[in-house]
This record gives sequence, C-alpha cells and structure tokens, in this order.
Amino acid sequence: MFQPSQHDVRRFFCDARRKQREALPLSAMEAMAADWIAEHPEYHDDLADVDTALAASYSVEEGRTNPFLHLSMHLSIAEQCGIDQPTGIRQAVSLLAARRNGLHQAHHEVMECLGEMIWASQRSGLPPDGPAYIEAVRRRATR
Repeated sequence: MFQPSQHDVRRFFCDARRKQREALPLSAMEAMAADWIAEHPEYHDDLADVDTALAASYSVEEGRTNPFLHLSMHLSIAEQCGIDQPTGIRQAVSLLAARRNGLHQAHHEVMECLGEMIWASQRSGLPPDGPAYIEAVRRRATR
C-alpha cells in the first residue's frame, strides 16, 4: 500500500495547484485534486509556495483547518465513490449530494462520518467499520 509522507502529500497538492495555474498537463489524480483545489480558493495561498507549505503547522488550537488534510479527505471520498468501496458508499454519497444540492457540501458531511469511523477504529483497535460509516452517511441523507 502506498503511504505518502506528510511532505509528499503537501508537495503533491502544491504541484497540482502550480500546474493548474500554469495550465500544464495534469495526471488523473492531479486533475481530481485540482478540481477540489478550485472548490477551495481559501487554500490557494497555502498551496502557493511548497517550502512554506512544508514548514506550516496546523494545530487545533489555531482554529484553522489543515488544507492538506481537507483536500486529502476530498480525494479519499472521491476514490471511495469511484470504486464503491466500502460497498454502498457511492449510493450513500449520491443520495446525500442530491439532498444537499451538491457534491461539495455532501463531501463535507461525509468527512465528518469518515473522521468518526477512523477515530472509532483507532480507539477500539478494530478495523474500520465500513457498514457503520455508510449508515452514518445515509442517516445524513434522510435528515
């Protein structure tokens, strides 16, 4: 399994943003990242300089969202939906997107469910509970 370092992730997003700005060819993953970057203009300054991005710290106490974590979660959810893994996530996200009138808002809600699933897995020492994750997304789609 590919496990990029924090610096690898930050370089990837900064490079995708640079290529996007310069209208350079993008790989499939960079193109997907660039689409989510475009949805988040508030992160453009964070992605403008790779050295600054590598040195940046995003602590909870600062009250600021980590743009690299946020964008990574968008990519993770998009990939999950693309391969429907865990099975049923594509439909659950689609239902939520229809309910929220857009995929972007739906992704933000799915991020909360994904974060809860990961937290529960880490806390219990058990594997992530895919069915509970999907159910949490479905519950949001019915509210």
